[in-house]
Amino acid sequence: MSRELTIDQASVSFSKKPILMSDHFKRIIVLCLVFVTAFMTVHLFRTWQGKHGLFSIWKQEDRGQFAPEFATLAKEAAMNLEEVPGLARANDEMVALVGKVTPAVVSIDTEILKKERLFDPYRGRIYERNRLTPGLGSGVIVSQEGHVITNQHVIEGHHRIRVTLHDGRSLPATLINSDRLLDIAVLRIKSSDPNERFEALKFGDSDKVRVGQLAIAVGNPYGLGESVTVGRISARDRSLSDGQRDLFQTDAAINPGNSGGPLLNHLGEIIAINASIYSEDRENPGFQGIGFSIPSNEVKRTMEYILDKGRPVHGYLGLRTLDLNDYLKSVLNYQGEGVVVWDVTPGSPAAESGIERFDIITSFQEEGVTSTAGFINRVQRSKVGSLAKLGVYRGSETLLLEATITETDLFEAQDDESAAEREKHDRAIYQAVGLEVKSRGRQAVGVIVSSVTEGGLAAQAGLQRGDFVLEINGSRIRNAEDFYLRLVATAAVQETELFVFRGNSRARLVLPKVPRVTSDPITTPVD
Repeated sequence: MSRELTIDQASVSFSKKPILMSDHFKRIIVLCLVFVTAFMTVHLFRTWQGKHGLFSIWKQEDRGQFAPEFATLAKEAAMNLEEVPGLARANDEMVALVGKVTPAVVSIDTEILKKERLFDPYRGRIYERNRLTPGLGSGVIVSQEGHVITNQHVIEGHHRIRVTLHDGRSLPATLINSDRLLDIAVLRIKSSDPNERFEALKFGDSDKVRVGQLAIAVGNPYGLGESVTVGRISARDRSLSDGQRDLFQTDAAINPGNSGGPLLNHLGEIIAINASIYSEDRENPGFQGIGFSIPSNEVKRTMEYILDKGRPVHGYLGLRTLDLNDYLKSVLNYQGEGVVVWDVTPGSPAAESGIERFDIITSFQEEGVTSTAGFINRVQRSKVGSLAKLGVYRGSETLLLEATITETDLFEAQDDESAAEREKHDRAIYQAVGLEVKSRGRQAVGVIVSSVTEGGLAAQAGLQRGDFVLEINGSRIRNAEDFYLRLVATAAVQETELFVFRGNSRARLVLPKVPRVTSDPITTPVD
């Protein structure tokens, strides 16, 4: 009996024990209440502002029925024809002019055989290989027989030339000859019909071209086909280098592919052949408002020589000249600008005019002379048979001499060396510099000096084995091949600056110019 009572009491006491909720379950409930409260608060607030509540995201927006919109368009132009008769006439005339000239402008596609210079790391030498690359440019038909004028650089090294006409036909063309000095080439279209007559444009007189006059450029920029741009002649007698002088400057848009196309006047006459542009971005050149063109009178004269003689004809005086330096100025007691006459060919126009060795030519055709390259260029581009006026300083007096420009068969320097000659030239440079380098790795830049020849130019400059070379003449070096190619390109023509790290120090060391070894110490060209 007592046992039963004990059990009942325990049961009673157990049933009266409070049931406690776990802390984890409490947190879940509190978070749910907070979320519901926040949701409802935002919903009520948006509803109070007149916006859709949060529940509207489950409802499809009621766009309603579309109502047509009405728009009143302008029915009259800003000006009428009576108010702008000049502009209307100019517009119609320009359209008519373009329609007349474009049939004579062609696109030129070439396969160019280019020499690639590669470095053989196993044999330690540079070799060449030929590679066909596509090229494009423009041209203009100048005769009914199908003669085309373009730039020499458009077809240089060509393997095949095709000309695309205005009517879409693509015909083969042959190169008659070119003038590297003027950057002009003369082609002949090969038509299946030998009696076909082509639409041609007339040469204008470039001597009458004035700054500010209308200039129309037609060509094949970026291979897009016929394109016409309009501008003005910005300047005359621009000189880009000793090899390119007396060019027209224009703001008519000229881009890559326009080379060889015509620059026209308001009559549709060729006043120049487009040749180049000024661009600060050498990697991706584009028009920046400055283009250069070769005057038509020079183009026409060169074309006539090529068609008549099969080659361009350049002027000749029979002189060999040297640039003035401080030593020559002191010896000749002269401090101005000019070129020194180093040799006079017997019986030449120069000899007949009275020019003597060690004379200083100060002017040509009453314009100053500053360099041998510029002087020779002007002589070669002079018209055969014309009279050249030469300002000459001799002793302490200034003379004015006259010589008749004649023709020479030695009109073009042969600057294409054979692979063996190039290899010999490269090897001579390596031996003179006396430096061997190796790459640092596939991803690393710069090279490590592995060997320096005693007595070589590298040793004279202070280079040592183990030096790290990062730059040549301010250009970053990628690997040993890049280093050797840059060294060959620069060492024989100028001092070569190397940016070198040695331990924790760094310096810019200068390699002297590699001396040219030849039996004749005079290396200036003969005009």
